[in-house]
Amino acid sequence: MIYLNGKYLPLEEACVPVMDRGFLFGDGVYEVIPVYSRRPFRLAEHLGRLRHSLDGIRLQNPHSEEEWAAILAKVVAGNEGEDQYLYLHISRGVAPTRDHAFPAKATPTVFVMSTPLPSPPKAWREEGVAAVTAEDNRWLRCDIKATSLLPNVLLRQLAADAGAAETVLLRDGVLTEGAASSIFVVWENILMAPPKSHLVLPGTTYDVVLELARDDGMRVEVRDVSEYELRTAAEVWLASSTREVLPITRLDGRPVGDGRPGPLYQRIDALYQHFKATVMREQTA
Repeated sequence: MIYLNGKYLPLEEACVPVMDRGFLFGDGVYEVIPVYSRRPFRLAEHLGRLRHSLDGIRLQNPHSEEEWAAILAKVVAGNEGEDQYLYLHISRGVAPTRDHAFPAKATPTVFVMSTPLPSPPKAWREEGVAAVTAEDNRWLRCDIKATSLLPNVLLRQLAADAGAAETVLLRDGVLTEGAASSIFVVWENILMAPPKSHLVLPGTTYDVVLELARDDGMRVEVRDVSEYELRTAAEVWLASSTREVLPITRLDGRPVGDGRPGPLYQRIDALYQHFKATVMREQTA
């Protein structure tokens, strides 16, 4: 069951007019929220990021946080699986003509669907995944979670073509993020993360990882990470809402560190799993 413009209906019955600006221009934003034990994870933070994206494209939020929470709860309840992930898609709506300028009047199109969320394969966490690098050629407002994702699609396909899990992006010799994830580097026993800016998406899992690392007493630096530091790192991780935290053990065909998940990754993964379970217990209590 999905939600589309005030109605709950089967996915196969959902239709959007061809004059919708999301279809014609990619004029819209989206958000992805993991759901554990039928409870959205960090809902307030995800809705805050959605609000930031909507503000960034000058589109009024169609719902209050309370309304969003009610819609999402009903969609989760209408689908199978204790663990799911929610996809929210808001476009500027349908206009009478195809014109780049905003229409004088348009009602936003609001679409929500849920998909089963499997846990990352055990082998990925125990053995790591491969990644490739590429020059970050996306637009300069990557902090907006825009639906116009063609650059990300093409960059992610580079990884798929190489049989890898992710494409790690570099802009002018500096690490930004992955095509669909945040990237962390462990260098000289310091956990390093690129700072939030208009060049990266403000990841909610990124926030959780840094919070857990600091609380655990890890040395953390949020700063520009050079390509040299990336390529000589002892550990490299990717993090996202749907893949949690995973170790990258091969980069461009070469081993990262000793080619195995490192000790800091093993610590952060244990902390993340404990945190996730604790939050879900508190929400269901």
